Amino acid sequence: MASKIRYHTDNLADQFLEKAKQLNTFVEPVRVLKTRTYRVGDSNVLIRASSEGKNKRFFFGLNYINAEEIANLDNAFFAFICGSIGNTLIIPANVLVEHLPFISRDRNGEYKIVIDHQLNIALSGRNNRLDCAPFVNAWDSLKKVQAVLGETNTAEESFHSVLQGRLLEIGNVRGYQTFCPNKSKKFNDKKLIEIATLSACPELQFSDYEILLQIDVLWFREKNSNLIPEYAFEVELSTGIWSGVGRMATLIDYANARLYVISNDDKKYNQVVQTYSDYALRYRHVLAEAIGELYAAELNLRELRARIDL
Repeated sequence: MASKIRYHTDNLADQFLEKAKQLNTFVEPVRVLKTRTYRVGDSNVLIRASSEGKNKRFFFGLNYINAEEIANLDNAFFAFICGSIGNTLIIPANVLVEHLPFISRDRNGEYKIVIDHQLNIALSGRNNRLDCAPFVNAWDSLKKVQAVLGETNTAEESFHSVLQGRLLEIGNVRGYQTFCPNKSKKFNDKKLIEIATLSACPELQFSDYEILLQIDVLWFREKNSNLIPEYAFEVELSTGIWSGVGRMATLIDYANARLYVISNDDKKYNQVVQTYSDYALRYRHVLAEAIGELYAAELNLRELRARIDL
């Protein structure tokens, strides 16, 4: 039974892509993300499909981390295919994310999206619904480029900023002083420089300051009146790993500094780091998706501490 449902929903997703191609635009997967997300022309779309369930309702799971990654893309949409391609909701990501607080979720951050037979999304409260009439089969919306304030970004650039933002937030939660050199990129509509606790990077006695300023994210520990580097992170999604490993080498003389490369390529990382054989043990590699998992866990822990005041 499960395999039949999976086949049906996969088939619906394939039908969505064929329909999208008929819009006279190109369609390609957004490979930097681990979800079923596609670039359709100048839009980015996360596709979900569901067979009809009880009481003619459709059920979709949406993890907050995935939703956040989509919402940070330019011209982003969620597509919910409800039983057939003729019943497809194509919702701007900002609209759905705005209403996520009114949708139930489990402790793992999985939202339980319920769409009724009128193709409206159920919200908390009796008979409370998000009117989705404007989004039913709204294929033309994928061809309209939404206004984007500031510079436009590729999916890789957007995800790079997401990872930087998450690392800054984790560092802030843990009580570190955090720094990011990027003054224009955004995460959840906030500039990274506004999320960081430090507006300027401290100069370090045993580090090249110009190189230090290029490292993606830094966490510092306060000791007396000094700031000591504790963690450094380089996010390498498409530019290769050499540059990030090389930049963090400027912190080698700080014995307590932990140096992390965030990428999706274990093999490439191992090849690169072995060329720094004298310092290979100083570096650590973390997959990008693990940063999302850690970020979600940190936020959940912060919410729990606030709720029980402990």
